[in-house]
Amino acid sequence: MKLYVGNLSFEVTENELREMFEPFGAATATIVTDRDTGRARGFGFVEIPDASQGNKAIAEMNGKNMNGRDLTVNEARPREARSGGFSGNRGGGRGR
Repeated sequence: MKLYVGNLSFEVTENELREMFEPFGAATATIVTDRDTGRARGFGFVEIPDASQGNKAIAEMNGKNMNGRDLTVNEARPREARSGGFSGNRGGGRGR
């Protein structure tokens, strides 16, 4: 089960995030960083193999204060497809 962990302090490391969720069987933890600056964006993801442990982690960690911030913890939603960039000639320009 993949968990979203939001409202993280910008100083939290991936190791610290994984350690926070180790009692629930966390296998991996990832902090999302800004592509341009490399700075943490204040949220991350934790992978917990056992769904019942994942649900327990949500129940116990959501709203818990860490480093002066109340965490938001819930099941991660699948990433939505994003559109962007050049998508061809959509009715504009020549060739009408």
